[in-house]
Amino acid sequence: MGEAVSVGEGPLLELLGRLARGMMTQEILLLIGHGSRDVEGNEEFLEMVRQLKEKNPRQRIDAAFVELAEPGIKTALDRYADPAPKTVWIMPILFFAAGHSKVEIPEIVNEARRRLPHVTFHYGAPLGIHPILLDIVHERVVAAERTASLFPNGLGSGAATREETAILLIGRGSSDPDANGDLHKIARLYWERYPYGWVESCFIGVTHPDLPTGLKRCIRLGAKRIIAIPYFIFTGVLIKRIHWIISEEQASRPEVEMVAGDYLGRHPALLTLIEERFEAIRKGPVLMNCDLCKYRVHDLVTQTDS
Repeated sequence: MGEAVSVGEGPLLELLGRLARGMMTQEILLLIGHGSRDVEGNEEFLEMVRQLKEKNPRQRIDAAFVELAEPGIKTALDRYADPAPKTVWIMPILFFAAGHSKVEIPEIVNEARRRLPHVTFHYGAPLGIHPILLDIVHERVVAAERTASLFPNGLGSGAATREETAILLIGRGSSDPDANGDLHKIARLYWERYPYGWVESCFIGVTHPDLPTGLKRCIRLGAKRIIAIPYFIFTGVLIKRIHWIISEEQASRPEVEMVAGDYLGRHPALLTLIEERFEAIRKGPVLMNCDLCKYRVHDLVTQTDS
C-alpha cells in the first residue's frame, strides 16, 4: 500500500477558505435616490451613501437614481451581471410610496430577475412614516424659531408664541393619493407631539393645496408666525422654488412672519433610519407597521430609560 500523503494544516485551511469564498454569496445594498436637475441635490445623496459606507465598512453599498442623474437603476443592476452569486437588497431613499416605488422600480427589478437569474433581488419599502423623521422635523422647526427670534420686533407686532405659530409642512406632491395622504398624516402626528397652534400641509407641485394656498390658510386660521418646513430629503430645484415663493408671499403680507426652515437631509439620524430599514428588509416582510403607535414609542422610551 502506498503511504498517505500528508497535507499541512495551514495550506489545507487556505484551500478550503478559497473554496468557501468562491461559493459565498455576496450581499449588496443598493440605495436609490430620486435624482434632480440640481447637481447639488445629487451630490448630497451620494455624500449620504459615502457616510453609510464609512459607518458600515464590511457592507458593500452602491447607489443609483430613479431619473435625472446617472447611474440609472438599470445601469446599476447591469454591474451585477458577472456569474458570481449575489443577493442585492434594493432600498428606495424616498419618503413615500408612489409611482416610482410602486411601479417604476419594481418593473426594472423584475426585468433584472429574468435577465440575471444568479442574483437574488429583495426590494424594500420607502422610508415611510417614522418617529425619527418627526424628530428631525422638530429640530428644523426649532432652528427656524431661533432664526426668527433674532428679529422679535421686525415683522408683525412682536415675537409670536408657539400657540400663535403655524407649522407648514411642504411636500413634493404626487398623483398618488396615498403618498399625499401620508404628508397630512405626518402633520397630524407632529401636532399631537409638539405644542404649536396649528400644523398644516401643502405641496409644491402636482396636487393641491399648493404653497401659496397653504400660507394663506395659516393666516386665516390666525397664525402670527408661519414656519415652513420642506419635507424633502435633499436639496434641488423645488427647494429653491419654495424659498422664492415664501419670500414673495412675505412681501405681500408683512404683518405675519414667515420663516423658511431647512429640509430634512444632512442629518445623522437619517443614516440610522436607513440602517434600521435595511435590517427590517433583511429579516423578511413586515406585516404591520406600529412605528408610530404612541404606546409602542412610549414602551421603547421606557425600555431605554430603564
